[in-house]
Amino acid sequence: MRYARLSVDGRAQWGRVGETDVELLSGSPLEDDAGRPDPEVVGTVPRDTADWLPPVVPPVFYAVGLNYPRHIEHAARLGNPAAVLPDRPEAGYRANNALTGHRSPIVKPAEVEGRFEAEPELVAVIGRTIRHATYDEARAAVFGWTIGNDVSARTWQHQDRTFWRSKNSDTFKPMGPWIETDVDALAQTTTLRVDGVERASFPTGDMVFDPFDFIVEITRHITMRPGDVLWMGAESTCGIEPGDTVEVEISGIGVLSNPVHLEGNHQS
Repeated sequence: MRYARLSVDGRAQWGRVGETDVELLSGSPLEDDAGRPDPEVVGTVPRDTADWLPPVVPPVFYAVGLNYPRHIEHAARLGNPAAVLPDRPEAGYRANNALTGHRSPIVKPAEVEGRFEAEPELVAVIGRTIRHATYDEARAAVFGWTIGNDVSARTWQHQDRTFWRSKNSDTFKPMGPWIETDVDALAQTTTLRVDGVERASFPTGDMVFDPFDFIVEITRHITMRPGDVLWMGAESTCGIEPGDTVEVEISGIGVLSNPVHLEGNHQS
C-alpha cells in the first residue's frame, strides 16, 4: 500500500495512491494511542495532477550520518576526521522546516558558494509508539518506507560548528513521494539522477547498521512515536546546480523528483 499527503484546496490531506488516482482519506493511516485508525475514502484526485506534500510531518526527524562503507572511505580520503567505521548506531536530528515534497523546488541560497550536493537516502517511517525495542519489535514498528534527498551546502558544513544551515535550510530535505508499506526496503537499489543522467547507484541495504539497529539504540533512551522518520544516509553524493532536475529512485518504492532553483529566481 502507498500512502501520501496532498495539498487539496489549500489543506493537507492523506491519500491512498493507486496507478492512476489518489483516493483521499478522512484521516491519517498512522497508529495513534487509541490504535490504528481506519480512515474512509472521501474523494479522488488524478495522480498526474496531485500536489504532493512531504508524506509525513515527523514529530521527530532523525538522521544518520556516515553509514555506508564506501561513503566513509570517500570521506576519509577527503580528510574528514570523523570518517571511521562506527562501532554503534548513532543518529542526529534535522529540522522540519527543511522538508519539501515531490516536484517542489530545492532552493539554493544565493550566498552559497562551493559544493551544493544531493544525497539519496532511504527513510523509515515509524508507525507505533515504542520504547526499549528488541530488534524484532523495531522491525514491527516501521509503518513503511519513503525516499529522501539530503541536500547539503558543503562550504557551510565545513565553516559552521553544527549543521544548522548546511543541512537544515528551507527546502534542503525533499521527501516523498509517498510511503510504501509493502516492500523489503533493504533488498532494493538506490539510484541518483541529474537531468536524467545516472550519477550514482548502490544497494540500498549495504549499510554498516540497518534501520532496526538504530531504532533499538534510539529507543533505549528515547520514545519513538508514529510519524517519526529516520533517514539512513547515502553511499554516494553528487553536485547539483540551479536548472537541474534531481531524481532519487529506490526500486520498489518510487521516484522522488525535484527541480533546483536559485533563491530569488524561480525560473532557474
